[in-house]
Amino acid sequence: MKITVFGTGYVGLVTGTCLADVGHDVLCVDIDEGKIEGLKNGIIPIYEPGLEPMVVRNHKEGRLNFTTDAETAVKHGTLQFIAVGTPPDEDGSADLQYVLAVAKTIGQYMDGYKVIIDKSTVPVGTADKVNIAIAGVLAERGYQTDYAVCSNPEFLKEGAAIEDFSKPSRIVVGTDSEQVCELMRECYSPYNRNHDKLIFMDVRAAELTKYAANAMLATKISFMNEMSQLAEHLNVDVEQVRLGIGSDPRIGYQFIYPGCGYGGSCFPKDVQALARTADSVGYDAQLLKAVEAVNYRQKETLFAKLQRAFDGDLAGKTIALWGLSFKPNTDDMRAAPSRVLMESLWEAGANVVAYDPEAMNETHRIYGKRDDLTLVGTREIAAEGADALVICTEWKAFRAVDFNWLKEKLNFPVIVDGRNLYNPEEVKKAGLMYYAVGRADSLRSCI
Repeated sequence: MKITVFGTGYVGLVTGTCLADVGHDVLCVDIDEGKIEGLKNGIIPIYEPGLEPMVVRNHKEGRLNFTTDAETAVKHGTLQFIAVGTPPDEDGSADLQYVLAVAKTIGQYMDGYKVIIDKSTVPVGTADKVNIAIAGVLAERGYQTDYAVCSNPEFLKEGAAIEDFSKPSRIVVGTDSEQVCELMRECYSPYNRNHDKLIFMDVRAAELTKYAANAMLATKISFMNEMSQLAEHLNVDVEQVRLGIGSDPRIGYQFIYPGCGYGGSCFPKDVQALARTADSVGYDAQLLKAVEAVNYRQKETLFAKLQRAFDGDLAGKTIALWGLSFKPNTDDMRAAPSRVLMESLWEAGANVVAYDPEAMNETHRIYGKRDDLTLVGTREIAAEGADALVICTEWKAFRAVDFNWLKEKLNFPVIVDGRNLYNPEEVKKAGLMYYAVGRADSLRSCI
């Protein structure tokens, strides 16, 4: 099939590359000339395991191409995926200006039947707005043609996006058109061989399904973080509680790891956007607002634990951070807990020395050159001579450590573990103070 993908960000590039990898003829379009030229030369603007070789191979073999020419892009594909950003507006609602701009562009250049597919995460009613935008441009042109607008939300985890796209648990398509159903079945047939993963539903139901899925996962995370706070107050080890409730198949073990809060491009903005959607129809979504509030509070726990360790005096201290991205296997720092911590440390007069396997360039892009921020090339260099160590991201490279070595390297024997990577007893044996999230053994001094 000939497929056009508008947007070469995270969703657009993964979608276009994976569809090309199974044999479709894909043209990705973006207004950023530098990004497009980079992609043509194998320079990938994001870090996602396995993505770079797939882009390079499919571009070399002619199935995946890139352009800034919107007219060529619209005329290329019968299927037109809209995969541009929907950043939060000032009130937290999804900003649809880029989605609607693409819709108008498609209307400007379409010369026959097209299926316009909302791949971006968009609120309920967006397909209607896309339809109106296209119809308006066609009317201005005085041109009539059949087209359809459908919703096909993405369910990709950063760090495992290729696996998620290639082996999806479900493929949701919102449409009332039999022709669209046939075309979408053809599009996804290479990923639908084992059993039928396609779920067809109303367009508005598909739009809500995406938000509901992310809100549910965010709720599980915030619930467990709420339990971790309660566990600390009750002198209970939340890890034992996690095992106890996760063994119930109705709950399961996924997304119930307590930590320092969720971040990234999806959960924070999607929970906010869904709550604002509820407000717009006169419904007070109290649970969604609580999920957001708990997550915001949880991101402040790392700084609070450091203050506790140093009796509130962090001025002049050097704090080592292991991990800056919001999760492993990505360089994404959007809404990352590390950012909340670093900014609080700087306000308190502390210095930060940090290491992350992938997010160093992104950190430099966000914060630039600062006297109170030093980015280093290894976890060992970060810990050398620091006054305390904080674990912000659960990269595999941080999971095993010689605690005796670490005590020798740190000026003060303090570890704040925002991801509960270590066994409190093992840390205690090395003579380190260990502040984790909801771990009873970590609440007492280990010296």
